Amino acid sequence: QIPCNLRETKHGSVCVCNSTYCDYLEQPSITDSSQIVVISSSKDGLRFKKTTGDLSTGKPILVEDNQSTDENFKADAIVVDQNRAWLQLENISQRLFISGSVKTVRISVKREQRYQNVSIFGGAFTGTVSHLLKQLPVELQDHVYKSYFHSDGIAYNTLRMTIGGSDFDLQPWAYNESPRNDVKLSNFTALDPRDLQKIEQLNRLKSVAQLDELKIMAAAWSAPPWMKSNERWTGFGTLKSEYYQTWALYHLKYLELMQAKNMPIWAISTGNEPLNGVIGFFFVHFMSMGWTPWQQAIWLSDNLGPTIRNSAQSKVLIFGNDDQRYTYPSWFRKMRSSRNDSLSYLDGLAVHWYWDELIAPQTIDQAHLEMPNKMLLNTESCIGDKPWQTHGPELGSWQRGENYMRAYTQDFRHNFNGWLDWNLVLDEKGGPNYVNNFVDAPIIVNATSRREIYKQPIYYAIGHFSKFVPAQSVRIETLMENQGNLFTQLSVVGFQRPDGSVALIIYNGQNLPVDVALNDSQRGVIGLRLPPRSWHTVLYK
Repeated sequence: QIPCNLRETKHGSVCVCNSTYCDYLEQPSITDSSQIVVISSSKDGLRFKKTTGDLSTGKPILVEDNQSTDENFKADAIVVDQNRAWLQLENISQRLFISGSVKTVRISVKREQRYQNVSIFGGAFTGTVSHLLKQLPVELQDHVYKSYFHSDGIAYNTLRMTIGGSDFDLQPWAYNESPRNDVKLSNFTALDPRDLQKIEQLNRLKSVAQLDELKIMAAAWSAPPWMKSNERWTGFGTLKSEYYQTWALYHLKYLELMQAKNMPIWAISTGNEPLNGVIGFFFVHFMSMGWTPWQQAIWLSDNLGPTIRNSAQSKVLIFGNDDQRYTYPSWFRKMRSSRNDSLSYLDGLAVHWYWDELIAPQTIDQAHLEMPNKMLLNTESCIGDKPWQTHGPELGSWQRGENYMRAYTQDFRHNFNGWLDWNLVLDEKGGPNYVNNFVDAPIIVNATSRREIYKQPIYYAIGHFSKFVPAQSVRIETLMENQGNLFTQLSVVGFQRPDGSVALIIYNGQNLPVDVALNDSQRGVIGLRLPPRSWHTVLYK
């Protein structure tokens, strides 16, 4: 293991990488049935700390935390309801908790009860990401690629890319912006230089990360303005019906041109956040295009679906919705009412996380119940987008990492097959982009010195899943006593990995250590002591 170079920040702490140093952890191997490995990260500075134990001794595994040096440590989040939201409580001195007794939590693990396959983890390679990486020394670019996609990093296997521009570009753009009214897309014959730069970077990424295969999911934010009812990049605007087939052809041309550059596309969506151009235009000022579910069903059934399925790109998966949880499952019911066969063209359902704190996951459960054979992916997530949040990074914020930990745990307990985060990297402001839409990211680039990158707690929260839950893992039943308690600050989700070993991700959001009594249906009882404000991946056979 190459340890984290920890640096304290105003909001917490980050791991600093430069051209010659960056933290990595080799994939732990479980060689025999008596071995247990616990990988831990904590608010007090643990980052992927490896603790090993011997189950045959019967002794509990103790995870040693870094010692906090701040007597006036403040608790900045108390979970209220994992399904909905949490209450923020300030100025609770940790001294209040020091004398508290360590409670024991019982977790049962039933490997025989199996749920969904989990195979997809990744982030987005936007125009902003490409631009920032280009400014860095090659060695630092390589650390970004290795940190995300190498097995010694957090082992991402999938990227989300934009067809044309998005809100994270230096300007709005699309293919075939001219000539206008060009139904045959005569000017869409080659990839834009911005996409050619991305392909060059992705080839380097695959080489550095030693990836044989990189899955790419692509989505369009907007058609060129001449195809739209309002003839603008943003605002209230939908696709003109006379260009429905042209817009389907636009997607096919992109797939063909990417394939020709040996960068095949694994999946597309029906379009990013379709409600932005219907109801979201009041507060969304970046490029977007509106759809109602009835309109989109017609386009999918009559144009996009047949165009893709009857082409050489027929194996490309198509995901529907690509919008917020609150649209589920009604969006698909309305699509079906408009074109009864429209959903047959969808291989999967794509969800964005932005209002998950306010919308319970039962909406997703219902959609899954109605469409059980469709893959379910979270396809976009970031933090700092809400009016009540800091816009841009809170460098080193443990609380933002906890937001991710709770969200990933919840989604995987509700049948998701994978998760794609938003920008791989952003600068210190949370950009740059053409609308000053600043948010946070797992890795922040020092765009001033161009000599350092900062791995945030968010990065490690994601990595506790993506690194240790390889493709073709299957979620298994994990039950924690009092899991229905609205005030619980503990959570668990478990997976059986392809090699037969178990990976449990356990989150302790309390300001106290906790003893965990794991009762595995095949291994019996395993004891753990976990430090306060920490998360852990527990591996054993």
